[in-house]
Amino acid sequence: MPLPSSIDREAVQKRQLPPLTPGRGRSWFSRQGLCEVAQERRSSTFSLVQKKERKHMAKTNQAPRFVRLANGLTKTLLRTGLPLSGFGYPMYLLTVRGRKSGQPHTTPVVIVEQEGKRYLLSPFGVVNWVRNLRASGVATFTRARRHEQVRARELPRDEAGLVLKGLLTSGKNPPILGYFGVSAQSSAEDFERAAVEHPVFVLERT
Repeated sequence: MPLPSSIDREAVQKRQLPPLTPGRGRSWFSRQGLCEVAQERRSSTFSLVQKKERKHMAKTNQAPRFVRLANGLTKTLLRTGLPLSGFGYPMYLLTVRGRKSGQPHTTPVVIVEQEGKRYLLSPFGVVNWVRNLRASGVATFTRARRHEQVRARELPRDEAGLVLKGLLTSGKNPPILGYFGVSAQSSAEDFERAAVEHPVFVLERT
């Protein structure tokens, strides 16, 4: 007698039970046995999904290659005290402790000011400095050889979405805004989704 389905064959392989033959009982192939096999398959599928989600969450974005190359020169100029600006906004050196190494990491960034508050945005997504800042919560900003230590608090997506919208409706429209994937006509939901992929931090003096 052939096995009734592929589930039977899988059950035999997983349980290492002999295949059914004519004249032999089918007591092992009970409703309880089927439920246990189905549960095992669901558990395996769920574990696979969890692994894929963790792999996706662990992925770190990167700035475009031309930005990474330019950052080396920009850091050198900022360290000499030259007060550079990027797309009409003041540039700073952001120094934050590495979440794994514990060593300081420095990268040039732009600080945006709105209604008396200062914000740090990540146009290139969840890059390394974002992850380090999330872990540390504090950072040092340097401009014209002046150092300032601040607390950096990541905004929830509804508040971050408003900051992004204010940036896009400010009239400056720098080309880098294209990386956020929204426009001045985008909906509030679109801005909130963009804020999830492009974190926004509000900076507060310590």
